[in-house]
Amino acid sequence: MKLDGRFVASPRGYRSVLCDWAICLFLFLPFAIGPASAKVVPPPADTAHVYLLRGVLNIFSLGLDEIASKLRAQGIPVTVDNYVSWSSLAGEAAAAYKAGRLKTIVLVGHSSGATVLPDMIAKLNRLGVPVKLAIGLDSVFKTRLSTGAERYINLYIGDGPGEPVRPAAGFRGKLDNVDVQDTGVGHISIDKSEIIQHRVISEIDAVVLRPKARARATATRN
Repeated sequence: MKLDGRFVASPRGYRSVLCDWAICLFLFLPFAIGPASAKVVPPPADTAHVYLLRGVLNIFSLGLDEIASKLRAQGIPVTVDNYVSWSSLAGEAAAAYKAGRLKTIVLVGHSSGATVLPDMIAKLNRLGVPVKLAIGLDSVFKTRLSTGAERYINLYIGDGPGEPVRPAAGFRGKLDNVDVQDTGVGHISIDKSEIIQHRVISEIDAVVLRPKARARATATRN
């Protein structure tokens, strides 16, 4: 607006200038903040992990891979390895537990993988790490528990090479020896049986998924 030879900004003009500045500020603010100042949220830690140990030669326990696939489909973290890796796996699990990345440890083994479960449990216990659940599928040698998981389930074939697990003196924990010869499985097929796989997965779900479901239900009610 021109007044006495001078240009004077009108109220409408002021509003237009302020609007332009606001748009510029909105467009350039993300660049001014920069990624360095943005808060990084770490991924949630796994609360549980299942370790599955195959038997000799890594070729006779492929049913454990099927179990692993079904557990992963439920969102449960799983590691599958040969039984000779039990000590290093125990070390990894202990490190994750002490770092707060892991709370619930579950062990499953077939054949020689079942035979080494007591050794793996004992190492974890010595490192101050509890084992929530261990499941052995037809251990091939005399197996004795010196220290225990909170629960140990030994599924064995009474008329085959497997046998009951024996608790050593001072054993603590719950031990269940279950003869599954009436299911018609053999030593090589026990890990591949749908009946056995369903039993194993159901036992794992009971200690991994059901507590989470109860916690969610409690949170919803509150």
